Amino acid sequence: MTTLTPSTPVPTALSAIAERLENGGALLPDSPENLVEVVGVLKSYAVVLDAYSINLNYIAEHQFLVLFPFFKYMNGDVTAGKLMRHWLHQRINYEFAEYCMKAMFWHGGGGLDAYLDTEEFRTRATAAIQAKLKGNLMMRGINQLFPQFLLEQIRQLSFYSGLGQFWRVMSDMFMVLSDRYDAGDITSIADVVDHIKQGLVDNAAMPITYAVTIEGDRYEIIPATAGLTFLMDTAVPYVEAVFLRSFPFFGTVSYNAQAQQIPPEQADFSYGVLFADPLPTGGAGIPPTLLMQDLTHYLPDYLRAVYAGGLRGNGDLRVKINQSFQKSMFCVTTSAILGLMPHPLTTSQPQEQQANREFIDSWLARLEPSALLRVQTPQS
Repeated sequence: MTTLTPSTPVPTALSAIAERLENGGALLPDSPENLVEVVGVLKSYAVVLDAYSINLNYIAEHQFLVLFPFFKYMNGDVTAGKLMRHWLHQRINYEFAEYCMKAMFWHGGGGLDAYLDTEEFRTRATAAIQAKLKGNLMMRGINQLFPQFLLEQIRQLSFYSGLGQFWRVMSDMFMVLSDRYDAGDITSIADVVDHIKQGLVDNAAMPITYAVTIEGDRYEIIPATAGLTFLMDTAVPYVEAVFLRSFPFFGTVSYNAQAQQIPPEQADFSYGVLFADPLPTGGAGIPPTLLMQDLTHYLPDYLRAVYAGGLRGNGDLRVKINQSFQKSMFCVTTSAILGLMPHPLTTSQPQEQQANREFIDSWLARLEPSALLRVQTPQS
């Protein structure tokens, strides 16, 4: 992840948040309303992430170098009824999963991105390419003319797999969170943050690997010996690419460099979920709206009741879900911040306390233009 270095002191409005973090709190204030929204939307998100994870892993493992994967969202179960539901849009919007994958692929970062530029990856990927193209004279000819094309496809498929494995862990983590809430074990936003932080720590060293089977033979694209792990090589790059940077939505701003409507440097992008404006996110053609639509199907009854009791009832349901989802992602971000803190919050050493405060301030300086201040007060 990019090193965070604030160029100016943290504004007064953020000082209270910094102190709250130092005292074991979260970026999101603790309140019964926030707790219901965060846990409720994460329960729905757990179900959706389960579907996203299954599909991303299916594409990586079973659509390997299929250049026109017409049925990639079917997970190997292609039936007339399923196709009809797909065409009528009565389905999970797997396109959003690919949107997040492409954000990670484009922004890069972490050990996964670095490994895909190594000679070891090239050797392993080339062996898989040769096995896949065996007997396909046309594709072998194309591969000779454009030797980087299929390698780049496998790099992308590696991100499909990496994100699928990351989301597998997060889905289970959020579902257990919901179960603990139902059992009365989760009673505050701090409990939510602690649960997620512990989940990240418990899975930090989980290996990230990727292999495909071609004609009965197994080809390891990312072996365990590559040393890639869950936390530093998928979770941290995910926060950078999806929570913070992402990329502007087509049709909302011009990509023309002369128009100067987007930053010239990727590092300056601030289109991630923490910066999202709920109103356009609720509109057609905006990728995160696909996620909000998916979440509508699995909301727990207690959260549906909260939304129905709002000013516009269910008329702005997707906007309300986006606001709750944004709050939940600030909780996840808090867990990441606390997990990456240079020293324990309980330290009594002045130098270590100062280092922690500078680390917190660097994050807050970057998050100042985000929705952070907006979520500090209840939505009207």
